[in-house]
Amino acid sequence: MDERLKLIAERLKALREILDISPAEMAKAVGMDEAEYLEYETGNNDFSFSFLYSAAGRLGVDIVDLMTGETPRLSVCSFIKKGQGLFMERRKEYKYEHLAPIFKNKKMEPFLVTVEPKDVDARTHMNSHEGHEFDYVLEGSMTVYIDNQAIKMEAGDAIYYDAKHKHAMQAEGGPCRFLAVIAK
Repeated sequence: MDERLKLIAERLKALREILDISPAEMAKAVGMDEAEYLEYETGNNDFSFSFLYSAAGRLGVDIVDLMTGETPRLSVCSFIKKGQGLFMERRKEYKYEHLAPIFKNKKMEPFLVTVEPKDVDARTHMNSHEGHEFDYVLEGSMTVYIDNQAIKMEAGDAIYYDAKHKHAMQAEGGPCRFLAVIAK
């Protein structure tokens, strides 16, 4: 088992138990049944961004707390040099770089995301989470799926949507890099 997954799973379970939240309640908060949720607590499943975001929201912590075990501390300004954000790979085709991991009490979560093309249809792994999402394509092209809509995007295109609707991204023809901002 990947050591990072194990550590995230341990923090998830510990926080849930400290806050006296039942597995059933956490499962509901992340949008799955209890048995599936408990697989995440054992570290047997990789965590999607949507899962971590929803779990952190229910636990009342920053997503960075779950990912790293460290609490963001800055409250005036957070400066991140190119390539120095907090990296997380969720599934092999998605790479995230959190661009403000040490700023506390964030009202939005900014990420630089790279999506690799994949053979599997992205609609088989659609996720949802609370808040709104803004995506701006920097390089390449992708299709964004929101519920039953398919929206083709290329460099310079932007989309804003309510993230409680099931959504997924699929790179077209090569890697796609985009700025994603999730607002609470």
